[in-house]
Order: sequence, then C-alpha cells, then structure tokens
Amino acid sequence: MTPHTEALGKARTAADFAAVIALLDTDLNDAAARRRELEQAEDRAVFGDGDLAAARAALDACNDAITVLEKTICIADTRRIEAAESEARADIAALGDEIAAKTATLTERWRSARRLVEQLRQELFEADALVRAIATANGLFDAAGVTELKVNLTAARRAAMAGARAAAPSRLSRAGLQADRLLLSLLATGGALDPRPQLGAPVAGLKTKFIPASKPLGERG
Repeated sequence: MTPHTEALGKARTAADFAAVIALLDTDLNDAAARRRELEQAEDRAVFGDGDLAAARAALDACNDAITVLEKTICIADTRRIEAAESEARADIAALGDEIAAKTATLTERWRSARRLVEQLRQELFEADALVRAIATANGLFDAAGVTELKVNLTAARRAAMAGARAAAPSRLSRAGLQADRLLLSLLATGGALDPRPQLGAPVAGLKTKFIPASKPLGERG
C-alpha cells in the first residue's frame, strides 16, 4: 500500500483524483531516481564493491514499488476521467434545469408583453377616436369663427409623449432593437403617431406661413 492509497480511496471529484495523481507522480519520480542509484550500486557490487545480493534485492524492491505506483496512477487517472465525465453530465443536467426555469420565465414575459401590446392597441384606438372628435370640433370652431377654441392636436400629443426614455441594454438582439425602434417611433416627433402637419397648419401654438419664391425655379439666375 502506497502512502497515498488512503487519499485515493477518499477521492470523489476529478480535482481530488488530480491532486492524488500529482502526489503519486512525485513519488514515482523519487522512486525512479532511487532506482538509478541502486542500479549503480549493483554495478559496483558486480565488481566486488558491495553486497551484490543486497543490492539486487533493494533494486527489485524499488522496481516493485515503481510498478505499484504506475498501476496506482493508471487507476487514479481512470477514476479521474470517470469523475470528470460524471461531473460534466451533472453540469449539463443542472444547466437543463436552469434553462427550463428561464424558459418558464420567458413565457411569462411574452405573455406580459402581449397583454401590454393589447392594452396599448386599445389605448391607441380610443386616442384615435378622440383625435377624430376633436378634429371635427376644430372644423366647427373654424366655421363659427371661434378659432381660439381650437385644440392643437400635434402640440397636445407631443406634450403627452415627452419625458425620459429607458436606455436599451447594450447586448440587445437585432430583433429586440427593431422592436424597440418600432415602439419609440410611437413616441418620437415625426413618428407613426406624429405625422408632419400640413403646410400652414398651426404647430405648438404658432401658424407657419408659406412664402412662395419670387421667381419660378426655372427663371432663377
């Protein structure tokens, strides 16, 4: 039994086996160095310098120790590989559980997004109906000569849409970026809900004037 046999028996993880193998490798290197010394002692004993039988017995014992160490290292390495494979399977199983949990959370996020989109659509439907009603009233105010009662729909919408915007995550996917741009277009000036006002229409309480060129384009110098 080697000094590290007990540690090998207690090893459970790939890291445990790797630590034992490192110790066994050190012992093996020491034994190999010892064998070279014993081989030299055997050579000297052959020529009468020392006890040949004792030298050979010591060399045989050293060779046996080296054989045991090599077999033990081989066994430990096999167990290390098995432990590493088992740990890898456990890691994959744990990742599977984690991804299943994230998938459930993702499903809830999509449901929440769908609910909010439907709520947004309903709000836009109602806002559109109000826009049409106010636009009709503006026409009546014009006809009645009470333009001071008219409502500037563009200014009202822009004021309602003003405010800070949440920053998009730095690693947002391409699909996420497209969706974000689409949603921001509903809030931005000149976006889907903010068409360019007609020429001469009041904007933010001011009425623009169209001043034609003094000469047709083709007659300019």
